[in-house]
Amino acid sequence: MNLDWINAMCYDYHGSWDVSSTGTLAALYDPNSNVSRSDGLESWIKARIHREKLVMGLPLYGRRWKLKNPSVHGIGAPAVGLRPGNEGAMLYSEVQEFNAQSNAKVVLDTQTVSYYSFAGTSWIGYDGVRSVERKIEYAGSLKIGGYFFWTVIGDQELEIS
Repeated sequence: MNLDWINAMCYDYHGSWDVSSTGTLAALYDPNSNVSRSDGLESWIKARIHREKLVMGLPLYGRRWKLKNPSVHGIGAPAVGLRPGNEGAMLYSEVQEFNAQSNAKVVLDTQTVSYYSFAGTSWIGYDGVRSVERKIEYAGSLKIGGYFFWTVIGDQELEIS
């Protein structure tokens, strides 16, 4: 193969192209579809890409939806659009600030290995420290070439040890 590496963009699984319901930004697993990090990376491996040339992408931002009904707030909850801004995108530091200022309920969804938070009609899907750690462990178990973060301006206050 004549490539140094392949950056697999394992994020943006949900966003402005479907605003009818909330969704995980970068699910490790998705029990309801084959659109997930595990399905994507394993399809590259099945296609016989050299594992050491495969690099997994991780987002350092979240996406913010407007809930149709604030009492229905899980992954896949009905939504009426994204919040204003760059297609609902928020830097990780902005997600943390929103969570603190609005006293948002923060949930680590163990099925998808991703976070979401909600307060009122605002719902944000993102990765936090524990979900990133788990995804990095997963990359290690696949023995792939490594991982990268998108985008570098979003790395404020995210510490991975």
